Amino acid sequence: MATPSSAATPPTDPSDPRDEVTVDPELTTASDDDPVLAGSGEGRLALVTGVTGYIGGRLVPELLAAGFRVRALARNADRLRDRPWRDRIEVVEADASDPEGLARALDGVDVAYYLLHSLGTGRTFEIQDRGLALSFGKAAREAGTGRVVYLGGLYPSGEELSPHLAGRKEVEDILLASGVPVAVLRAAVILGSGSASFEMLRYLTERLPVMIRPKWLANRIQPIAVRDVLRYLVGAASIPPEVSRGFDIGGPDVVTYLELMQRYAKAAGLPKRYAIPVPVLTPHLSSHWINLVTPVPHTIAGALVSSIVHEVVVKERDITRYVPDPPEGLLGVDRAIQLALQKIQDLDVQTSWRSASTRGAPSDPLPSDPDWSGGALYVDDRASAVDATPRQLWSVIEGIGGVNGWYSWSLGWRVRGLMDIGVGGPGLRRGRANPYDLSVGDALDWWRVERIEDLRLLRLRAEMRLPGEAWLDLCVEEDDAGRTVFRQKAVFHPKGLSGFLYWQAIKPFHGIIFGGMQRNIASAASAVQETDEHWKPSRAS
Repeated sequence: MATPSSAATPPTDPSDPRDEVTVDPELTTASDDDPVLAGSGEGRLALVTGVTGYIGGRLVPELLAAGFRVRALARNADRLRDRPWRDRIEVVEADASDPEGLARALDGVDVAYYLLHSLGTGRTFEIQDRGLALSFGKAAREAGTGRVVYLGGLYPSGEELSPHLAGRKEVEDILLASGVPVAVLRAAVILGSGSASFEMLRYLTERLPVMIRPKWLANRIQPIAVRDVLRYLVGAASIPPEVSRGFDIGGPDVVTYLELMQRYAKAAGLPKRYAIPVPVLTPHLSSHWINLVTPVPHTIAGALVSSIVHEVVVKERDITRYVPDPPEGLLGVDRAIQLALQKIQDLDVQTSWRSASTRGAPSDPLPSDPDWSGGALYVDDRASAVDATPRQLWSVIEGIGGVNGWYSWSLGWRVRGLMDIGVGGPGLRRGRANPYDLSVGDALDWWRVERIEDLRLLRLRAEMRLPGEAWLDLCVEEDDAGRTVFRQKAVFHPKGLSGFLYWQAIKPFHGIIFGGMQRNIASAASAVQETDEHWKPSRAS
């Protein structure tokens, strides 16, 4: 849990061109030609929770474009450092379960966006979600917050709901009973580059020309483009205070999931996909199957599948009384898929489900930091001179992982990744969002980018399943002779006897893994062509 603190950003100069918000066709258009959103913020203060997540990270620039002042609640403010809008917002660094931090975050807020959920955190997610919602509702009431907007899940009436949808409905009920005006927006599958729903659709369709067909593939769903979700979120801030209720939101098309896959295949230029019916394939089994062929871990896949084992179709369109459809209409499935694919092709995916911060994930400082004291540490520290410039070496370091690999014993990395997947970890499936650039908070295979100092340091924290905590530092240094030096340091903080045994078991392979990285990264750096348009560090001055 982070120590509650806040850092206010000085007002920006409205005439400064750096403050302009670029209109993105995949996103909403809070511009002068949209009478619903243009200037709707009127200087009101909006709090965005879940700001490192998929929707939260996209909502902030839309609120700014609509004229809101924005405050973000984040456990780790450093993870917002590289966002283009960071210097235009205020950040309160605190955990959403901390009453003091919530009070500070909600102070003076006109509208609060509740985008918190424990998707993918295991079997206790209902308990975590319930506790967070109760705490947030109480804090919003005590702070006199004008409105709460919650993005929930679309669910059918009169059916026993899956644990995921039941949890979403419980959060909705808790917030609606909080005593604060609440607008709940219920959505099914969200189509947009980087969303977990879209990634599952993308990889299932691309990797399986022939697949088994569980019953849920024939269920009707009503997807909605991320652009329209964001438009509803921004517009919901202006719903009259006497209105406190839920609204179904969805796009213009109702399709089965199998039809959605066929339409993705057509948009991506793939042949028609074929499905073989099977009598039994439970959502639980489906989640493990999806876990094998997509980057989406089974905990998240299970929640997504459990949402579409029901028919999730909009039952009412009352939201249009307060947020009318845009002049050009809502985006259909085909156009939403086309826009998402274009963003992926252009390496311009603004946010991703991979970047979402997970409650309960390690957040302590690297054990080598002076303020850390906590028992045994194991360190593998290697350094060697490199026949390359610091910029050449850094280009290889910042490009590590994903399709570029880890520069040593690829079979060993793949086997370790499969072992991690087998025990519920991410393995190597997450890859990286951009093959050239990294930002603090990015997922990188089974690592998370914890710190970047351009041309100097890339620090990665392991998110694989381990009996302890692990970090990997990749550094660019210079020796007394002025030569470029590549240093890599692996640090492991074991937990109990299992951690000690784990380190001893993998220690014999360090020469192959870390020694190979030393040699191969050095070789790759010396071969870098400085005329390559992608070789330069992304944030170097």
